[in-house]
Amino acid sequence: MKFEEFRIHPQILKSIYKAGFKKPTDIQYKAIPPILNGEDVLAIAQTGTGKTAAFVLPVLDLLIKRKIANRPSGIKCLVMVPTHELAVQITQVFTQLGKHTSLTTLGIFGGVEQEPQIQQLESGVDILVATPGRLFDLVSQQHLKLQQIEILILDEADHMLDLGFIEDIRQLIQRLPRKRQTLFFSATIDPTIKKLAYSLVHNPIRIQISPKDPVSRNVEHGVIFVAMDDKRFFLERFIQEHPKSKILVFVRTRVRAERVKKAMERVGISSLTIHGDKGQQERFSALSRFRDNEVLILIATDVSARGIDIENVDYVINYDLPEKAENYVHRVGRTGRGTRKGQAISFCSEEEKEVLQQIELFLDAPVAVWQLTQTEYAETLEFTQDTSYNWRKLLEEDDVSELKRKKRKK
Repeated sequence: MKFEEFRIHPQILKSIYKAGFKKPTDIQYKAIPPILNGEDVLAIAQTGTGKTAAFVLPVLDLLIKRKIANRPSGIKCLVMVPTHELAVQITQVFTQLGKHTSLTTLGIFGGVEQEPQIQQLESGVDILVATPGRLFDLVSQQHLKLQQIEILILDEADHMLDLGFIEDIRQLIQRLPRKRQTLFFSATIDPTIKKLAYSLVHNPIRIQISPKDPVSRNVEHGVIFVAMDDKRFFLERFIQEHPKSKILVFVRTRVRAERVKKAMERVGISSLTIHGDKGQQERFSALSRFRDNEVLILIATDVSARGIDIENVDYVINYDLPEKAENYVHRVGRTGRGTRKGQAISFCSEEEKEVLQQIELFLDAPVAVWQLTQTEYAETLEFTQDTSYNWRKLLEEDDVSELKRKKRKK
């Protein structure tokens, strides 16, 4: 099937093919028609399936046709997202695919000055992409009115609930017109999410993509059993043996991210970190430099696992296994996107084996174990350039130096 068969506006089709879209993905094929028909949609789709375009394309089509029909001005579509990075990404997709239309899109989020955002709102916006905090700040300051919203989209709804935004979502609904189209997108569904979803949508079309295969078939998985204190040496060796590869490393905490970065610095490996303690501009800068291949190693907490479209990531390394099994899916979804192949490698310590079992239950499949002999394990520890740790190598060098010194005396 081709995008023309959806009867999407020619100005949008032009952008679709310029962006390199060939044919609809499964989620696009199933979601676009009911959205174009004005129906509510409840979609469960894993990361990397093309779900952003699944709602961006039909929404652009609906709004440009309504705008041509001289509908009143004002924000017509509100997209709620959990993180700043996702707000930026979705804003970029709306802007890119709506380039040849007269529609305007604005992303608003905290961590940056609000005055430029207010000025853009005052100049007129058709589509607003927002995180809950900044959205409610601007509503309470009366810079933002939501009475003309025709389409509400909740993206990464499960992550919003994880971050404690459920009350914000309920408050938001009180401010929106009762007559609206609602699109609810989530990577996972549980009783809480299901209850929230059905409180928002009306007779929705339910779509579920690959429920029994939560991870892309393009990703090869492997786990190495490594002592917690030895993980940095295995990471160092892997990076040194793949010098031109783009590698995304996931750790469990912000402190761990900085510690791993310093450990890599000690052995001459340049890397970037992204986590909640970083300022917004720092996070944007790190993502931009990683995307542009200025730095090939990005160390991240799970704040970056959801919805961030980073092209051509060769490897995802789970330096620490995630606290929740489903977060494994979001992490490894950063590689093997589209038609590209990718690899996901997990370092599992003794204390993390229970988490690994939970991940395998969630995947309904075992993760292949990469066996290491004692000799291979020891070689990795000897491989390190970290002289602050490699005391054996230092002692050996001291012994050699002492022998040379004694020979010179003789």
